[in-house]
Amino acid sequence: MSLKNVRLEVMQHLEKDVESLIQKYLIPVEQIWQPTDFLPNSEGDNFFEEVKEIRELSKELPYDFWVVLVGDMITEEALPTYESWLMDVEGVNQVERNPWGKWVRHWTSEENRHGDVLNKYLYLSGRVNMKEIEKTTQHLIADGFDIGTDRDPYKNFIYTSFQELATYVSHNRVAKLAKEKGNKSLFKMCNIIAGDEMRHHHAYSEFVERIFEVDPNQMMMAFQTMMKQKITMPAHFLRESGNQIGTAFEEFSNTAQRIGVYTSADYIDILEKLIKRWEIGNIKNLSDDAEKARDYLMKLPDRMKRLADRMKIPENSYQFKWVEPATLK
Repeated sequence: MSLKNVRLEVMQHLEKDVESLIQKYLIPVEQIWQPTDFLPNSEGDNFFEEVKEIRELSKELPYDFWVVLVGDMITEEALPTYESWLMDVEGVNQVERNPWGKWVRHWTSEENRHGDVLNKYLYLSGRVNMKEIEKTTQHLIADGFDIGTDRDPYKNFIYTSFQELATYVSHNRVAKLAKEKGNKSLFKMCNIIAGDEMRHHHAYSEFVERIFEVDPNQMMMAFQTMMKQKITMPAHFLRESGNQIGTAFEEFSNTAQRIGVYTSADYIDILEKLIKRWEIGNIKNLSDDAEKARDYLMKLPDRMKRLADRMKIPENSYQFKWVEPATLK
C-alpha cells in the first residue's frame, strides 16, 4: 500500500473520534468570547470616551511593540489561506462534510476572532497606518503560502502542533508587554487569544499522539522531515505594498526577537516540549529508518542551542510602512 493510501486509512480510522475531540477542544459559538467583549460598545453612551482611553493608553507603547502587534494581527487575518490549505489535506473531505472537514471549519471560526479583535483595536488606537496594513493583509492572502507539508496529514499536524504553541508564546508575550505599560484592555485581548492558541495546540498535539499509536514509524519520519526543513511561520511570505514576497518577514522576525516576543530559544523550547509530550524517546518497535529519525530528533535541540548561542540579534533600523514614527509622537 502506498504511503498516501496508508495516510488516508489512518485518517479514516481516527475519524470516528473527531466529533468528541471537537467537543473537548472547541467551544460552542454561544459560549465563547467575541471581539465586542473587549472593545468599546459602539451602541453605548460612553463609546467615544472608551475610544479616547484606548488612544491615550496606546501612546505608551513603543515602535517595536506596534510592529509586532501588527505582524501578529496580519498573520491571524490570513486565515482563508490556512483553511483552504487544511481543507486539501488527505482525509479531510469538504464535499462530503466529514468530521475532519468539520474540525477545520470550526477551528477556523474560532481563530477568525483573533484577527478581528486585533484589527479593530489597531484601527481605534490611531497609532498605525491601517491602509498599508490592509494592503499587506491582502497581499498575504493573495500570495498564499507553502509550509512544506504538501497534503500529508502527518506533516500538517506536526506543523499545526508546533505553530499553535508558537502563536501562544507570541500573543502571551505581547500581552505581558501591554500589561507592563498599564494597558489592561490590550492585555486581556492578547491573553485570551493566547489561551485559544494553547487549547488548539493541545488538540493538534493529541491528533499526532493518536497517529503515533497506529503508525509510529511514518509519524516519526514525518516529524524528522518537518524539523529538517524547519517550521516556517505562516506569514513567511509577508510583504508591504510595492515590495516582493517575503521582504517584510525577516525584518518582522528580527523585531519580535529583539523585544523578546518570539526568539530562536522559543523555537528550540517548543521542539523540546513536543519531544517530551509525544514521548519520542520511549516509543517501541520502530523500524531502522524510524530509529534513525528518532535519533536525529533527540539530538536536535542541543545542536540548535549551540547554533543559537552564536546568533546575534540584529539592530533593526527597518522602517515599516505599517507604523510611521510621526504617528507615535
